[in-house]
Amino acid sequence: MTNIPYTSLIELAIDLSSGLINEDRFERLLTTVRKTISCDAVVLLARQGEQLKPLALQGLSSETLGRRFEINEHPRFQKIAQSTTPVRFESNSPLPDPYDGLLLAMEGDLPVHSCMGFPLLFEDSLIGLLTLDSLTPNSFDDIPQRTLDVISAMSAATLKTALTLDLLEQHASHSRQLVAELTHEALIKDGGEIIGNSPAMNKLKKEIQIVAQSNFTALISGETGVGKELVARTLHQQSSRSEGPLVYVNCAALPENLIESELFGHRRGAFTGANENRSGKFTIADGGTLFLDEIGEIPLAVQSKLLRALQSQEIQAVGQDKTHTVDVRIIAATNRNLVKEVEAGHFRSDLFHRLTAYPIHVPALRERGNDTALLAGYFIEQIRRRLGIQQIKFAPEVTQYLKHYDWPGNVRELEHTINRAALKANNSPLLSALEKGLVTIELSHIGQLVGNSESDSGPEQTTVAPLSPIEPNLIFSASEIGIKSATEEFQRQLISNALNQHQGNWSAAARQLKTDRANLSRMAKRLGINIIKTVQH
Repeated sequence: MTNIPYTSLIELAIDLSSGLINEDRFERLLTTVRKTISCDAVVLLARQGEQLKPLALQGLSSETLGRRFEINEHPRFQKIAQSTTPVRFESNSPLPDPYDGLLLAMEGDLPVHSCMGFPLLFEDSLIGLLTLDSLTPNSFDDIPQRTLDVISAMSAATLKTALTLDLLEQHASHSRQLVAELTHEALIKDGGEIIGNSPAMNKLKKEIQIVAQSNFTALISGETGVGKELVARTLHQQSSRSEGPLVYVNCAALPENLIESELFGHRRGAFTGANENRSGKFTIADGGTLFLDEIGEIPLAVQSKLLRALQSQEIQAVGQDKTHTVDVRIIAATNRNLVKEVEAGHFRSDLFHRLTAYPIHVPALRERGNDTALLAGYFIEQIRRRLGIQQIKFAPEVTQYLKHYDWPGNVRELEHTINRAALKANNSPLLSALEKGLVTIELSHIGQLVGNSESDSGPEQTTVAPLSPIEPNLIFSASEIGIKSATEEFQRQLISNALNQHQGNWSAAARQLKTDRANLSRMAKRLGINIIKTVQH
């Protein structure tokens, strides 16, 4: 094994001082390492609290980028992290390999192989790891110490440069210690990280960075299941109010007669059942952020008082004459089209304009390209830990199958699908005792995803038929049946025809009718429209 070429060092030195984006800088580092040391896989990971986040890789499946590895759950990572020098593992090491089943060059369990890891240190603190794997046993045994030292130094410098640039660009007004704490807090909470590198998600992250440090009221819009609450939490965590409370209110879940009390509080005796004084959500959120989810469900009678609270930061508890001032930032979210709600008279236009001081739209999963693979990797690692499985992965055809589905339920549907599939795969009767450590999710575990363009390759097919077909040219007489009944019949006809045209695909029908899937489903249920699914054997 030769020493690292000086030309490679010069190229990397130029990269560190150039305007390359981090992805290119990482890719060049890994390419240089593989030119110097022959290996089948190399991964650069950044430390985030007690987790390791893959930043770049070569030789492993792409979904690995979506995983987050708990250091104390992986003995090899733990040993590297506790060292100050490169660690070479014996080819027959009994310690489980965190990449088992993920190597592109190898199907199934990893055989006897070589593994080496570099702790990446800056000022004696661990900032990340660099790992190398080779299917050739003992291939790392004769590498000169000088080569190892150089690789450690240039990898640590590359990672440190990237992390520093991120801090300067994203949190220029914060100290590094505060940013690290906020990042740690975000990651230890369930779903605390926004996963995705697609153009749509990069745009969303930029919008969050722009508005987070202000006190602007933000309205988050998007379909059901896209992660609006996660965006709201991220806005709060990146704001100057992050030390204050983040109070969540689901407006759709509050009884209409109690919404005002929930928001503004009440005094004892204000109404039947008010046996004691109670603070409202505005008071509890004083100094922090109030997140009003499903804001479109608030009745008109309460909207005027909410508008006053937004305009003057003054609230009045039910049963109290005096007002008091609060310091609260409002973040609202909805899956409704509030512009149409305003036009229909169901939502106040002045409140709408007050809420949309800074509108943020969260893209649907079908608009996010390869983010599906990253999210799948993130969720599969979470369920692996919960089920106590040594390793779990997707069969190659499953990843492609997931990419071709339009995900009407978005990220939430993807998470539930993966969780169900992992549970089925882990309890498969075909899984032998020898395979219990490595579980593979097959197409049969995913099941049929209705609307998938790859449905012919799935385990079953479905056809959809309406219960009550409606003639397309039916003409209603409002004078005979009344305008309300005529309107409902016309809506029933439009929805039924759209569902027939798209073979029961609710998402496609919703797009044709220019509404979202959740609203279409609710309207169809109200109108008594049902579908029957028949399974073809």
